[in-house]
Amino acid sequence: MTTVMTDQTDNSTSQPGSPLEQARREKIAKLIELGVDPWGGRFDDRAMIGDIRARDSEIVYRTEDGTDHPLPDFNNVAEDFNFRQWKADLGKGQMLGPQVRAAGRIVLHRDKGKLNFIDIRDMTGDLQLMVGKKQVGDDWAIVEQLDLGDIIGVDGMLGRSNTGELSIFAERIHFLTKSIETPPDKHSGLQDPELRQRMRYLDLIHTEGMLPRFLERTKIVRSIRETLNEQNFVEVEGPTLHSVAGGAAARPFKTHHNALDIDLTMRIALELHLKRLMVGGIERVYEMGRVYRNEGIDQSHNPEFTMLEVYQAYGDYRSMMDLTEKCICGAIESLVASRESRESGATKDSSQLATCDYQLNWADKTIDFTPPFERRTYDDLIREHAGVDPTDETAVAEMAASIGIETEGRHPDVIKNDLFEAKVEEHLVGPIFVIDYPSSICPLTKRKRDNPAIAERFELFVHGMELANAYTELNDPDLQEKLFQTQLAGMNEEDSMAKMDTDFIRALRYGMPPAGGLGIGIDRLVMLLTNTQSIRDVILFPLLRPEQTKDD
Repeated sequence: MTTVMTDQTDNSTSQPGSPLEQARREKIAKLIELGVDPWGGRFDDRAMIGDIRARDSEIVYRTEDGTDHPLPDFNNVAEDFNFRQWKADLGKGQMLGPQVRAAGRIVLHRDKGKLNFIDIRDMTGDLQLMVGKKQVGDDWAIVEQLDLGDIIGVDGMLGRSNTGELSIFAERIHFLTKSIETPPDKHSGLQDPELRQRMRYLDLIHTEGMLPRFLERTKIVRSIRETLNEQNFVEVEGPTLHSVAGGAAARPFKTHHNALDIDLTMRIALELHLKRLMVGGIERVYEMGRVYRNEGIDQSHNPEFTMLEVYQAYGDYRSMMDLTEKCICGAIESLVASRESRESGATKDSSQLATCDYQLNWADKTIDFTPPFERRTYDDLIREHAGVDPTDETAVAEMAASIGIETEGRHPDVIKNDLFEAKVEEHLVGPIFVIDYPSSICPLTKRKRDNPAIAERFELFVHGMELANAYTELNDPDLQEKLFQTQLAGMNEEDSMAKMDTDFIRALRYGMPPAGGLGIGIDRLVMLLTNTQSIRDVILFPLLRPEQTKDD
């Protein structure tokens, strides 16, 4: 029996809660009486459940004549397969499997008297424990104190139950953490979306598919970093507190630094500091980090979100299209390999994929990410979906006014962009690169040499949602300064990108190489690749109103 004494305070002094909580506290007291620390300690050499499940091929059935018989492939047996009968047909014998050590949270507990069936879960999956009173000996006293939600460790042999369920036949039980709170009801679970987001820790434990989704998010992020690192990009960390909010059209969060007695804003973009680094000689640079915009909340917007920005010297917006495809397709390959590993139980990475199907489910639709992605011009799409000549300012204004867009005193290109958002974006199934925007609404973008009214910019859309934004970067300091000084009629002053960052202009005067720049919304990408319809379900802790208490 585990004999580590607890160094915690006497739990009998805790205020009693509900009867269910009190029952759990009584079990804590019993564990202490047994000499067991209810909060556990170091537990070395445990294997992840996913790795243990991958060892099922090591299990054999040894008959009395000493012959080892490999077990059937339980992933492909018939529904009516009878494992008990399969063993009987071979004759008397015993199952032999590897000795394993696992740890996890109890998510299912069936008490059959002297035999308990317990399912534990770690971040790689679930596994059944078969815990017999005779087999675990003195540790049975610990088993009697177990509740749903407790965290335990187990030593035993990996095998299969009479029904064929992969299981650890427990020989030792180690108590690692008591759960004082009772888990949500197994059938109704966590139904309220806001409660799930507020209590994400319970959501991860009890909402099917939630933990795998956030683990897939980490795989997407890791894959993007690997793709960029392979292309010799350097990852950096820029400041999150700015004296001038720049690099995007957005309303910032404002704050104040007491020691310096200056007003600051949380960053709305990563762009201007990364460009400074290109001036300094870091020719391929990126940052993946949080940005903050004091704006609305909906299915695809959260006030703080994760943005990737990448800048490549001697490239342009076409270079960024190629890089965008590499990053997204690499992430899909990583996910496909991960999902195949989870299904087969064998570790696999994207380099081991024979082929990759780039078609992913999105709600009731399918997105085909097979490269190359479609490329269409901004004006052609307005012509096609709005039914108006985009070069005819009067016709565009009339069409905009007919659908309720304000036109009085506003710049024609601002009106046209509102029309694009209202009439075109919903038709962009994609993935599709929308290229060549009006230069007047793109103050950080280089113009086309043969048509300065057009900016070398693209936005990547998938099912009407903007996923990426990229430019051939403007590196003319005089033109940049002039554009910063220009405020287009109809643009909200505090939302405008036309903010004068004098130090950035000074940096450009020292010479920034011609470059392509790219921004990808990581949260939206995760939504699309994991078939999630709300951005709040791919952000671990989305912004919520403060929880109401009895004192409020």
